[in-house]
Amino acid sequence: MSRPDRGTPPFSGNGGGTVVRGAEGAIVVGVDGSGGAALAVRWAAAEAGARNLPLHLLFAAGWVGGGYGGGLPVPQSYFDDLDQAGKTLLAEAKRAAREVSPGVAVTSSMPFEPPVPPLVDASERARMLVLGATGRTGFAGRLAGATAVAVAARALCPVAIVRPRTDGLPIPANAPVVVGVDGSHVSDRAVAVAFEEASWRRVPLIAVHAFSDADAGLLLPEPDRGWGTLSQQQERLLAENLAGWREEYPEVQLEPVAVRDQPRAELLARSEAAQLLVVGSRGRGGVTGLLLGSTSQALIHHAQCPVLVVRAAAPAP
Repeated sequence: MSRPDRGTPPFSGNGGGTVVRGAEGAIVVGVDGSGGAALAVRWAAAEAGARNLPLHLLFAAGWVGGGYGGGLPVPQSYFDDLDQAGKTLLAEAKRAAREVSPGVAVTSSMPFEPPVPPLVDASERARMLVLGATGRTGFAGRLAGATAVAVAARALCPVAIVRPRTDGLPIPANAPVVVGVDGSHVSDRAVAVAFEEASWRRVPLIAVHAFSDADAGLLLPEPDRGWGTLSQQQERLLAENLAGWREEYPEVQLEPVAVRDQPRAELLARSEAAQLLVVGSRGRGGVTGLLLGSTSQALIHHAQCPVLVVRAAAPAP
C-alpha cells in the first residue's frame, strides 16, 4: 500500500473513455433543481474550495417523452423550454456554489440524456461525484434516490451521496470519519480512502466491523463456538485489516470497533455523530459479506451524514 501525495485529494478516476467536458480532475455534482441537489451543490462547492479543485455542474436534460406518445411529433417548444429550464437551474447552482466558495472554478454541462450515463462517463476522469440523496419528480427530477444508487454502483470514482440530517442540525467540523470494514477487496479500498479523508480533514477515524451469530456458527470449529472466542477473532481480523494503514497514517487518531450487530444498524447509528461515512459499493459474499450492496443502499437512504461509496480499484492492464 502507498500513501497518496499530501497535495492530492484522496480520490481519483481511472481515466480514459468518453467523458463529460469539464469533468477532468473536477468534483462533479448532479443538478436537478431539488432541495437534495441544492444541498449536494453546496457540499461539493465546499469540498472543491477546500481542496483547490474545479467544480463541474451537470444537469442531465434527458427526455422521458411526457404526453407525446403514439408517434406524435414533439414540438420544438418542448425542447426550447427544457433547454431554458436547464440553463436556469445551472445558473442558480453556480451562484450557490460561489456563495460557498467564491474562488472556486465552476463549469457546467447539460447533456440531453437520462442522468446515469453522463454521470458514469464523468466518473472516468472526475475526482469525485456528488449527488443528492433525493430529487424531484416530474420534468426536471432526474436525480432521485434510485439514480444515486445506480450511479454509485457503476461509477469509477468515489460517489458522495449528500442528505440532510433529520434533526436539521449542522455537522460539526471536528466530527469523525466512519468506515465500514469487512475484509473484502472493496472494503480494503474503502479503508484506504477513509484514512486519507480523516488525515485530510484532521479528524479521528472510527473503523467499524460488525459480525453476527452466522460467523460463530460457520467460521469457528464446534468446540470454539462462543461469543468470547468469536469477538476475539473478529477483533484480530479488524486489527490485521488496519495495521498497514495505521503505519501509513500515524497522525490519524484511530478507533477500531468490532461489534456484534448488523452492519446496517451499527453504521447508521455511527452516522449520527460522523461527518462522513465511507463504505464499499459491495462486500464479500457469504457469511462474511458485511458490506453488501443492500447495506450500502440502506446507508444512502437513511444515514445522517454524507455517504462516500467506493468501488475497488480497476485491475492493472
